Amino acid sequence: MTDGLMSKAATMEIPINGTGDTGSLPEDDGLEQDLQQVMVSGPNLNETSIVSGGYGGTAEGIIPTSTVKGPAVRYNASFPGLRLLHAQGSLVPSHSSRGPCISPSESAASRIASQAHASAGSGLHPPHPSPLATGDEAARGIAVEKFDIVKKWGINTYKCTKQLISERFGRGSRTVDLELETQIELLRDTKRKYESVLQLARALTHHFYSLVQTQHALGDAFSDLSQKSPELQEEFGCNAETQKLLCKNGETLLGAVNFFVSSINTLVNKTMEDTLMTVKQYETARLEYDAYRTDLEELSLGPRDPSTLSRLDAAQSHFQSHREKYEKLRADVAIKLKFLEENKIKVMQKQLLLFHNAVSAYFAGNQHHLAQTLRQFNIRLKTPGAEKPSWLEEQ
Repeated sequence: MTDGLMSKAATMEIPINGTGDTGSLPEDDGLEQDLQQVMVSGPNLNETSIVSGGYGGTAEGIIPTSTVKGPAVRYNASFPGLRLLHAQGSLVPSHSSRGPCISPSESAASRIASQAHASAGSGLHPPHPSPLATGDEAARGIAVEKFDIVKKWGINTYKCTKQLISERFGRGSRTVDLELETQIELLRDTKRKYESVLQLARALTHHFYSLVQTQHALGDAFSDLSQKSPELQEEFGCNAETQKLLCKNGETLLGAVNFFVSSINTLVNKTMEDTLMTVKQYETARLEYDAYRTDLEELSLGPRDPSTLSRLDAAQSHFQSHREKYEKLRADVAIKLKFLEENKIKVMQKQLLLFHNAVSAYFAGNQHHLAQTLRQFNIRLKTPGAEKPSWLEEQ
């Protein structure tokens, strides 16, 4: 039964007689609904047909719409159904060239409202954002953040480059702390000189190691010849003992010199280098401070319109932040220079005393004093073939 009703609604049946005149139609709600649907659909009925006599009619009552000239449905004011609709106030004629305007009936409005309430009460929820959309938004946010970082870096680099070129050509002003600049230059000069001492001490260690190895080989050769030459056994034996004693003292001196080189290397390439890294940060902060200070001065001399005032406020904020950074790094550099000088004096006093005592005892042939010097500075010699001490022993 449902299929029959659907077919009936789809084909839009209009009963006609054999002459093509419309007959009398029952005046009920079904007529009102069908008539409204036909008139709203318009005159385009090329793909439908008009069936005469209902579903049980013969093929003679089928009139193809392609053979019908003019509109398929014509507005007839004398039609009884239209008179009933006029009486109820459901149909309002329109004088427009496009045909009558039909207002929806109460039954149609009630059906539309019931469908809207059914859709609202069916438990439908708005779709949630998909993970793909969320991922795209996150990627877009990251891209925007990176773009802002690159933009700020570009502006800062431009200002600093402009300030640096102005200082090189003598056109820009430069903030100078005379006392701090003097200490920095002294530190750089001291580092260059200590690097030269370190290079010479390493060369001494290398050459002295070769001397010790040569003395060791010479002592072995004298010892072998003393056994194979009975007539020169005493002479070869005496020289062999001397070379072995010199080799032993040389290894002791070599341990002291290696300790001296290691301490100087730590002082130059770690302690001084760390301070110079802070100095480089201070110099960069000083350049940025001068660049934003120059920018603020130029804006202060310009006109005071609304756009310039906003730029002036932003420049004042940037200048204040770079000024705080500059002053902080300047204080850090001053403290590090002070601690470096104190540390340098302590380290060099100990290392220079070690170097002097060890070299003097070696060349004086005072083996006891040389060994005592190593014990004084807690220097342990690595004997050949000895196993590496465990980490408990090193603590």
